Amino acid sequence: MNYLFVHQNFPGQYYHLIRSLLRKKSNRLVFISEPNTNRLAGVQRVFYQAPKAEPEQTHPNARDWDAAARRAELVAKTAANLKRLGFLPDVIIGHHGWGELLDLPDVFPGVPILGYFEFYYDPAGQDVGYDPEFPVPSDRFPRIRAMNVVNHQALGLRQHGQTPTRWQLTRYPDWAQTRIRLMPEGARLDLCRPEPEAATRPYELNGFAVSPKQKLVSFVCRNLEPYRGFHIMMRALPRLLRERPEVRVIMVGGDDVSYGAKLSHGTWRELMQKELAGKYDESRVLFPGQVPYDAYVALLQRSDVHVYLTYPFVASWSLREAMACGCHIVAADVEPVSEFIADGQNGVLVPGLDPEAVAGAVAGALADKRRSKRLRAGARRFAETHLDMQTHLDAYMACIAEITGRDPAA
Repeated sequence: MNYLFVHQNFPGQYYHLIRSLLRKKSNRLVFISEPNTNRLAGVQRVFYQAPKAEPEQTHPNARDWDAAARRAELVAKTAANLKRLGFLPDVIIGHHGWGELLDLPDVFPGVPILGYFEFYYDPAGQDVGYDPEFPVPSDRFPRIRAMNVVNHQALGLRQHGQTPTRWQLTRYPDWAQTRIRLMPEGARLDLCRPEPEAATRPYELNGFAVSPKQKLVSFVCRNLEPYRGFHIMMRALPRLLRERPEVRVIMVGGDDVSYGAKLSHGTWRELMQKELAGKYDESRVLFPGQVPYDAYVALLQRSDVHVYLTYPFVASWSLREAMACGCHIVAADVEPVSEFIADGQNGVLVPGLDPEAVAGAVAGALADKRRSKRLRAGARRFAETHLDMQTHLDAYMACIAEITGRDPAA
């Protein structure tokens, strides 16, 4: 079969699916994206350059749609070139977030599209307004609602939709939910697995050493920012490090902003370090930036407590992978997280905006070895039951077979 993938950042959510499809030598995979250095042998990459927006000519509430329409046009032109060269996909798979798929039915009439619906924006009841430290004025609400124009245009294609969690599905209006299928994402249970001996060996990352007698607390997100609770974790450090002198903390993440507003100057890490200067022992905390995947997994396997904080927003892959590694997880008590973590069964839920509660929960987790062992086992058991990557891939294959009328495994 011929597969056309579209996502502005190759390979996006599709790394594991692509690897699975590549096992069948007769499959041809073409991926349209913006240029980057990522590569997968067997995938033909086709680039388009991100459009330059013209915000001065566009109403602020329409800027996201303006950018999406420009992307849709560029991707359609790129796809038309592929068509002229003889490539005809049997199915198109991509992410609706940036509008890239919207014009493809005109290029490939009748070819089914499986589009990823990640998030429906709402000025109330989820991420916006959750954190009182960063209030959103009501005059911003129209802009937030207008961000759903791409969602609505995508739903208007009357194609096939997917989303990975029940919470994300329920963000969409009732009339839209019937057009989006729930297809949970998994984790590589063979790679992300418990390593009981890790705590018995010296551990080191970027020269930061943790001995077997010391306790390691991990915190991971793509970028260190408030949407992922970085400011709360930082404010939990003084009490945690004061009460537990054997603790070392590693906080993985870049200095960019993935979600929410950027600072006018500097980074959130710099801002929080300045706020807390002199209030905690900085020699016991490492900020390694973003790390290679194997180093990240090794960190989770060594971690005595893993802290996962987030606004009511899309749950990170790192939460699933931490569960697969059998981490003792202390997490924010918000709906996207409680879909995975049951308090006292496979992790601990705490008020996500309370640094004292976070510090207390982590300190308590370090003090109770029997409970920690039980919660770790519960996290891994949940992963084995609900997060097996093969189950995720089987669901994808079944969906492709349904919408194309062809068995991708035949």
